[in-house]
Amino acid sequence: MPPAKKKPRTYDSRRIRAAVTGQFGQVADAVRELTPEQLARPTGLGAWTVAELAAHIAWVADSLARGLDRPPGAKAELPPHEWPFATAALAGRIAEAAGETLSGAPLPELFERAGARLAAALDAHRDDRVLDLWIGPMTLGDFLVTRTVELVVHTDDLNRAAGLSVPLDRQALAACTRLLADALAHKAPGGAVEVRIPPFAVVQCIEGPRHTRGTPPNVVETDPLTWLRLATGRTTWAEAVDAAAVSAGGERADLAGLLPLMS
Repeated sequence: MPPAKKKPRTYDSRRIRAAVTGQFGQVADAVRELTPEQLARPTGLGAWTVAELAAHIAWVADSLARGLDRPPGAKAELPPHEWPFATAALAGRIAEAAGETLSGAPLPELFERAGARLAAALDAHRDDRVLDLWIGPMTLGDFLVTRTVELVVHTDDLNRAAGLSVPLDRQALAACTRLLADALAHKAPGGAVEVRIPPFAVVQCIEGPRHTRGTPPNVVETDPLTWLRLATGRTTWAEAVDAAAVSAGGERADLAGLLPLMS
């Protein structure tokens, strides 16, 4: 008999909304203090400079508000853990939109405007509002969970590229970690390997013998920041293992062929 299908993970709406607005606010405060030299630095994300990365983060908030300005979409079908795979074909379109955002106004002004629009939009709409997105219809509540991934991952990118230490909101980091862990379980369903990302997530993945009690024979464990870098291609499996940022025990405990989940 096949294993019962797991129910999708649920998220606390109040915490997710606070995490999204809080993380965006942390980045906005940091961007206001960036020097011309910092803004011109490369990020390692294609040809993006720090200025272009910052513009993309502003676009993340502004595009959500713009999406809520449009008429509601059809019945939502895309859950958060499938979003990483649905975005793969949109990288060029997203980069172009971020570039257009950068050309519109100085970065501090962009962040102030985007933050105000985001706050007003969230005040006006409930989580069950369906957004008509490039990737397909999603509820606002589910889409906000995906915004934690965008904001946390790009905050980490910004920190490393510009030499900053912008804090990561704990709830945003937790949601980002869980969504990407669930995406791995969706990509490689099974129960042969247990992936632990304390203190936020534990998932089982990869076909093979399933354990039911005690310590599983195949275990991967890492910290949330290393996990999001692995899942988004900021670091490789071999690099993380060599740096002892990942522990992997068991003959099946090798995720190199499944990562990154998105890049």
